[in-house]
Amino acid sequence: MERKPAQLKSTRTPRLGEKAFPRLMITPTLAVLIILTAYPLIFTFLYSFTDYNYLKGPGSAKFVFLKSYISLFQNAYFRQAVLNTIKFTLLAVTLEMVFGLLVAVFVNSLHHGQKTVRTLLLLPYLLPAVTVALSWKMMLSSNYGIVNQALSALGLPVYNWFMDTHTAFNTILLIDIWQNVPFVFLLLYASLQSVSESQYEAARIDGANAVQQFFYVTIPNIKNGLALCALLRTIDTFRLFEKVNILTGGGPAGTTSTITQFLYNYGIKNLKFGFGSAGAIVMRSSFSV
Repeated sequence: MERKPAQLKSTRTPRLGEKAFPRLMITPTLAVLIILTAYPLIFTFLYSFTDYNYLKGPGSAKFVFLKSYISLFQNAYFRQAVLNTIKFTLLAVTLEMVFGLLVAVFVNSLHHGQKTVRTLLLLPYLLPAVTVALSWKMMLSSNYGIVNQALSALGLPVYNWFMDTHTAFNTILLIDIWQNVPFVFLLLYASLQSVSESQYEAARIDGANAVQQFFYVTIPNIKNGLALCALLRTIDTFRLFEKVNILTGGGPAGTTSTITQFLYNYGIKNLKFGFGSAGAIVMRSSFSV
């Protein structure tokens, strides 16, 4: 029997042009990313040490060093906004992860109608945040809202949901959870598709009940999806602005104010870009920590 000649591996050293070609291909993308991220970040950092006012123009900006930062931390509304943002992020992300996971497990266990249920559950997330806020604002209106009308018909007390310090924060939290649970559901449902049924069969043979299967089979297999989902929701929730701006404007008495809402009211609307830049840097630093 004839032996086939062994194939020799190429030992040719890549030429300089072959090495440079991949780098040249990604250079335009890197340039765009640098322009759109690094450039604004650097100028925001520099402006945070000035008293730059948009009406006066950048030429009249004076270097004030840490004055904007000191004024920022001395502002009681800013401190409350920071606490509100942290509180809202922790509660929203935790509840969205819990409800999203439970819904994903439930839909994954259905033998019929998965597509229909999946489509219906995704509808709230497909709506723009502004549309969601305006819709809930009409439904929860203290004058003509359907929710208060239903409560009144049942003989239950009615509330001014967005102007009551006892209900405003929780109402916005509920609306945010309602809209974003479908996003968590979608990611975790996709992760559940990769879990092999043979693992559940082996667990059942070993005598594991439904709860044990959930904690020892389901959770370990989707832990990467859980981590990714928690990260994405944390980033998005920390930037909460539209719902607060439309529904309460940061009130009542600052109970729903977030960092972004504070910067909009005190920095952007007043055209004090130096003060607003300092707040943006603090926000960026606090999120990184």
